[in-house]
Amino acid sequence: MRVVSLVPSLTEAVAVTLPGVLVGATDWCTHPADLDVARVGGSKYPDLARVRALRPDVVLCNVEENRREDADALTAAGVPVRVTYPRTVPQALDELAALLTELGADREPDWLTAARRAWAAPPAPTGPHRAVVPVWRRPWVVLGRDTFAGDVLHRLGVRNLYADHPDRYPRPDLAELRGRRPDLVVLPDEPYRFTADDGPDAFPGVPCALLSGRHLTWYGPSLAEAPEVLGAQLARRLTHPG
Repeated sequence: MRVVSLVPSLTEAVAVTLPGVLVGATDWCTHPADLDVARVGGSKYPDLARVRALRPDVVLCNVEENRREDADALTAAGVPVRVTYPRTVPQALDELAALLTELGADREPDWLTAARRAWAAPPAPTGPHRAVVPVWRRPWVVLGRDTFAGDVLHRLGVRNLYADHPDRYPRPDLAELRGRRPDLVVLPDEPYRFTADDGPDAFPGVPCALLSGRHLTWYGPSLAEAPEVLGAQLARRLTHPG
């Protein structure tokens, strides 16, 4: 089996579960740290000729991470594509189990079993919090309805104020975000790298929690530690004076 992954979290899941199966990954696939495979460009704009040259048996994609036109182009070229699209934690766990079995795993990996256990009894929520969750700035983009990260936060006691919005990733302006009167602003460091100096400044007087994007949005081995990591980060949320 020869696998090319265009999804960072799936790259990690395959690399630690089935060493030697992965032959290519994107430039953004940073885990595991010692990953030594051919690089095929970015998640959004991969070098498809380089992907095909690796002669993969399957290319792993995700509805949100990758462009449909790239998946269609690979399929048209005769390259099998496996697309994932989890929107809840249980869906992610089950999709991972099914995918790894398809790729040759003869049993569920220990990290996946640990993730199921961790999410069966996540840390007691510090909330409930009424939150907005920006994932981009310039322009502002926030989590809306039916997202994996939104489900993660819901299970940790964070109520997304845009969870009922018709769009999955609304683009409200800053005045609207402030007008929702959140009691918490969640600022992950992926895909936009919010920091203590870039993000909280837009929400004076509102507690801001800087969260690990890898634990909030990735579905792979990081799921096993995500409840503990995110729960601790929410518990010690940063308050920006203003």
